[in-house]
Amino acid sequence: MSLNSTLRKARFEVIPMKGVTDEITALPVGSVVTVTASPRKGIDATFKLSEELVRRGFRVVPHLAARQIQDKGHLREMVERLSAGGFEDVFVIGGDVAKPAGIYESSAALIADMVEMGNRPLRIGIAAYPEGHPLIGGETLMQALKDKQPFADYMVTQICFDPQTISKWLSSVRSNGITLPVYIGIPGVLSRQKLLEISLRVGVGDSTRFLKNHFSMLAMILRRDIYNPDSLVKRISASPIGKDLAGFHIYTFNQCGSTEQWRQKTLKLGRKSKITQGRLL
Repeated sequence: MSLNSTLRKARFEVIPMKGVTDEITALPVGSVVTVTASPRKGIDATFKLSEELVRRGFRVVPHLAARQIQDKGHLREMVERLSAGGFEDVFVIGGDVAKPAGIYESSAALIADMVEMGNRPLRIGIAAYPEGHPLIGGETLMQALKDKQPFADYMVTQICFDPQTISKWLSSVRSNGITLPVYIGIPGVLSRQKLLEISLRVGVGDSTRFLKNHFSMLAMILRRDIYNPDSLVKRISASPIGKDLAGFHIYTFNQCGSTEQWRQKTLKLGRKSKITQGRLL
């Protein structure tokens, strides 16, 4: 799949924080926007922002964190809210809280109960980890993908800056019989200062998890004032991964304006390059 094709199909992830509704205006109406689940703010913050973005004309995918759900009754309430809000897609994660709020230890257990409910969303997305997870072993992660595959429709990877690592992981996933479409997670155009502000504003506990989950990204970005994903997306698209890619999942960290400017510029350059190549032929 070409770079332009994958960027046109990009999904944008935002965090339910102050100012995000202003930032979101930079994205084209109709874009797919996913809304994270904050352990500190709770699931209501995710739903409130998701419902607001639907009213603004976006195709919204709320995150549902298993460890924030108390029991099957609570899950049913959330599914009913998803149905009432017209959400056809939900992204289910385990959630990085040490102690679950209720009976769900993992996303697999929650998804198993969700699929039994008649009004559950049409599509379910799950998380994947090319570089592994700080708290979960590789074999356990692979088994989790196998367990969830019958109920899931796609997977989204955490950010990884090494296409070779992603390619090796994807090859392993496919050899293990996992055929789900994959969206590769990449950062948007990020300001070092704004990124650090976000990591502090999400709360002390959440900041620790934030830093742990995005350590490689932070290490990369802290070397410069502004990070641009040009090189990363080009290397991914040119690698074997490009042939097995549903699209990019852009972690904007609420820096939607700069990220969308970069995406449109890249799409424009791609179109010009294609036209020039056509003239040469």
